[in-house]
Amino acid sequence: MATAACSADSPDGDGRWRPEPGTAWHWQLSGALDLTVDVPVYDIDGFESGASDVAALHDRDVRVICYVNAGAWEDFRPDAGDFPLALLGEGNGWEGERWLDIRDLDALRPLMAERFDMCRNKGFDAVEPDLLDGYLNATGFPLTAADQLAYNRMIADLAHDRGLSVGLKNDLPQIPELVDEFDFAVNEECAEFGECAALTPFIEAGKAVFHVEYALSAAEFCPETTALGLSSMAKNLDLDAWRDPC
Repeated sequence: MATAACSADSPDGDGRWRPEPGTAWHWQLSGALDLTVDVPVYDIDGFESGASDVAALHDRDVRVICYVNAGAWEDFRPDAGDFPLALLGEGNGWEGERWLDIRDLDALRPLMAERFDMCRNKGFDAVEPDLLDGYLNATGFPLTAADQLAYNRMIADLAHDRGLSVGLKNDLPQIPELVDEFDFAVNEECAEFGECAALTPFIEAGKAVFHVEYALSAAEFCPETTALGLSSMAKNLDLDAWRDPC
């Protein structure tokens, strides 16, 4: 059975799961899913993973996070045709993906709601909505910090309305304004760019920060990130089954 510091329910009595700082995790979005890693939290693709995968992990008392892209359109998803063309911006560097115009909350709300419904219906405990920092990128739209805050808050509300916990993905500049509305954080490469201290508000709030590095070895960043309370590991960029945790 997987064990680690992991709170079962919200201290606020709302029933949501809130992982505590230091909780170990496994993150896999490509390759044959390895269901045997001895950790209390998995983060896996919401579309590619089935209810049976979630159930198998729950049988080991593992909490399961549903990865979905909330900031970019993906031409390979089954709901790709549901997104109006006017919402699609510049490519984001990943094949088949284009930034979304997050200013159009009315258009995106039902689309993201359906994705979160999928996560709930498959039995996931939480959602990892990716690319919640479009305003920091060349999206093709004049996105502002205020636009991003409004969208990220909508995303958090959609998850919570379905009884799902939700993680803030990257978006370091807005952590002080969003930490109370998200249940944990997911971060990529804060050590490489000297930004890990910016995640401290989550740790101070008793909420886990799930963190990975791609270009650095675990030996290079673990002393710093462990001291900060982050749940860190080295991963391959394609997020296959390989992991080297702190």
